[in-house]
Amino acid sequence: MHGTTRLATVPRSVIMQPTTQCLPLDCTYCYLPFRKIKNLMPVQVAEAVARAVNGWALSSPGFEIVWHGGEPLATGREHLAALMAPFKGVKHSVQTNAALVDDAWCEFLLEHDFAVGVSIDGPEDMNTHRITVAGHPGFRVAVRGIERLQRHGIPFSAIAVVSDPAPKSAARFYEFFAELGVTTLGVNVEEEEGVNVGARPADQGRAVEFWAALADAWRANPVVRLREVQRVLNFAGAVLGGHEPAALPASSPWDPLPTVAHDGGVVMLSPELAGFTDDRFGDFTTGNVLENGLDVLVAEAEQRTPWITEFWQGVDGCRTTCPAFAFCGGAHPANRYFEHDGRFDGTRTRYCTTAKIALLEGVTRHVREHAL
Repeated sequence: MHGTTRLATVPRSVIMQPTTQCLPLDCTYCYLPFRKIKNLMPVQVAEAVARAVNGWALSSPGFEIVWHGGEPLATGREHLAALMAPFKGVKHSVQTNAALVDDAWCEFLLEHDFAVGVSIDGPEDMNTHRITVAGHPGFRVAVRGIERLQRHGIPFSAIAVVSDPAPKSAARFYEFFAELGVTTLGVNVEEEEGVNVGARPADQGRAVEFWAALADAWRANPVVRLREVQRVLNFAGAVLGGHEPAALPASSPWDPLPTVAHDGGVVMLSPELAGFTDDRFGDFTTGNVLENGLDVLVAEAEQRTPWITEFWQGVDGCRTTCPAFAFCGGAHPANRYFEHDGRFDGTRTRYCTTAKIALLEGVTRHVREHAL
């Protein structure tokens, strides 16, 4: 029994899901089970979350509320403003497919000082999985929204899903985002989780080549902060700098990363589990903010959430078997669950292979080749 020491007592952010609906896109790799249903978060849920968050924000400057989805803009400006109103002293960010972004939304984002992240997968031929609900390519509607952000002078980051980590495509992929002017790029290799069961089999060697080529492209034109490359470089700096083991990812407390669903249910550690149920664990929630304070749910998460105990067993398995554990710290819960037939105590996943181990090897190869 590890008690609560594996989870931080205060999260760095809270993810809010104001609606389950995702408009107008219907991406083929999406893991969300209710993306075609418009469930809206009641204001009472936001008020309950704010009671804990506002206290945390007093001692944690820059505490972040992440509006995620579904498509958060499908909530509508008036209702989203009502959900935001109870929060004080926090930074708001939104992850959007940009398709609904118009001038009115840009004014709203500026008025509320949002940090904006856009989901787009690279050049048009790499966006074939991002389609509209009518079955049409979604690239042009996303670019139209991005152009509006640019006209209003709103900086934005990007998250891209790479379904095929092809080394030969890495440079063109990176340059697309450099030309787009994104501040930060996060790269997610497509995962098998939720209702998405069509991810490609893991090919570690190919993924290593992709990450090395992506790092090469970044080095040649370092105008974008590349999230994954930066994580490896930060890890290498901590190791080479002789930091104590506690400073490394594998020894740091896990951010509980509470995700609050539209109905107030709270899932810890893994937003991808929200909305799913299991015969052994029920709906994966730790509780509901309409019944218990979010601060109580975070503090008592391990006692209240049986699947987390099984997850720690999987993390310990990784610790004893995986040479990349010091960097990774253990696979994410949803990847374990969906790749290991509903178990959290499995070890390596396809996600580990292509997005953690291959990432570390690829960027390390890049650094060695450019050391002199």
